[in-house]
Amino acid sequence: MTTPGPEPAERRPPDPTTAARVGVPGRLAAWAVHAYTASGAVMALASLAASVRGNRWGAFAWLAAQVFVDSTDGWLARAARVRDRAPQVNGSRLDDIVDYLTYVFVPAWLVLWFELVPAPWVWAVASAMLVSSGMGFSREDAKTADHFFTGFPSYWNIVVLYLVALQTGPMFNALVIVALAALVFVPIRYVYPSRTPTLMPLTIALGFAWATAMLVVMWQMPSPASWLVRASLVYPAYYVVLSLALEARRRRPGL
Repeated sequence: MTTPGPEPAERRPPDPTTAARVGVPGRLAAWAVHAYTASGAVMALASLAASVRGNRWGAFAWLAAQVFVDSTDGWLARAARVRDRAPQVNGSRLDDIVDYLTYVFVPAWLVLWFELVPAPWVWAVASAMLVSSGMGFSREDAKTADHFFTGFPSYWNIVVLYLVALQTGPMFNALVIVALAALVFVPIRYVYPSRTPTLMPLTIALGFAWATAMLVVMWQMPSPASWLVRASLVYPAYYVVLSLALEARRRRPGL
């Protein structure tokens, strides 16, 4: 899963000599990877359309599909060497545009459309999501060289899914969203699940189990099994505890 900001390694300028040497199949593969990343914007539109039709399963399923694309396009980009073979497109910028749509804009829309917060607050709460994450995506240190996110990493698609699945009250939802929007600006470093080396095998294994559980939760919409939703919170809790523990160790190396 990726969120705000370009990968530090991707700031390397493309090699024009490589672009000149590569054949047509290599260039087509690189452009296909860019198109694969861009398809996430289509999924964002499909999620919006599903929500307007009242299809909560469809709205979240399309967002989940984009998470799969987002989780795999980086590996494909490195394999296809898109920086050298299709340098006309900035893959990091494209990824950020799509991520903002699917991790931030569409979830903010779902908060408004599904009336998840008190009506007088809805525009203020949705705006807090949009503005805070816009700032977060634009941070130079949004992703660190040692593979952490700085500040709450705008997992609004997951936050909104849990608010819907747990059927929490509007006031509670508003307070949670505003608190997380504030945490975007707090320079705590959060684990990058697929790249932070500490406990990576455990993080990925738990992540797969969690993703499976959440697919079942989405399938059961609008009334998912409450025990499954609550049990799935083990992984977000693990993620937060691990992030805070590593942050404490970074600030106090003797710990």
